[in-house]
Amino acid sequence: MSSRNAILSRIRKLLAGEPERQLPPIPEVWPIENPPVEKMVERFTAELEAIAGEVQRAATIEQAAQKLSAVVDELGAERIGRTDHPLCEELTAGLPGERFIIGQDDPDPKQLAELPAGLIAADTLLADTGSAMIACATPHHRLMCYLPPVCIVVAKTSQLVEHLPAAWEKIAARVADPGLRGEFVFVTGPSRTADIEKILILGVHGPKRLIVLLVG
Repeated sequence: MSSRNAILSRIRKLLAGEPERQLPPIPEVWPIENPPVEKMVERFTAELEAIAGEVQRAATIEQAAQKLSAVVDELGAERIGRTDHPLCEELTAGLPGERFIIGQDDPDPKQLAELPAGLIAADTLLADTGSAMIACATPHHRLMCYLPPVCIVVAKTSQLVEHLPAAWEKIAARVADPGLRGEFVFVTGPSRTADIEKILILGVHGPKRLIVLLVG
């Protein structure tokens, strides 16, 4: 069945009052080969570093917390922002609570932009582009991806997939759930732009520095 016929068939069923239960099919773009995790780590790291992103690996969440603390010290920051994602909570559980500001659902963008850094958690990592997929359920989650000049993303190696089609089943299920809100934000390296003279500038439309703490 062609894509056109599949769409028309779904529309007819909905008009006839039949419940829609099927998730969108996985896009037939690239084959899903399920490479070893370490191969995906290597690919993700190479792709992200090629566009001025940074990957810091840690074997355990405790080691990742030490690396996070070192980054905060390096920035000379008294406090940074973070989202209320469970992985962020796990990462910062053993660190002084006064070093982190947990945002509200209705944040002040000016205050977020004044933070030296923001800590967010990835839901999925795409190895082929060095991208982090962030499920943003609230404005605070979304703005934390853009406004602080340094974006720190925490993720586990178990969240790595080879490319977007390999993550499609997870994405489709989340998007189809009426109880969830928000959207996915794809973070691929620091923000960058170039003017008419082809001079590359980082940090114009978002973070100037991106650090991925990869645990596992």
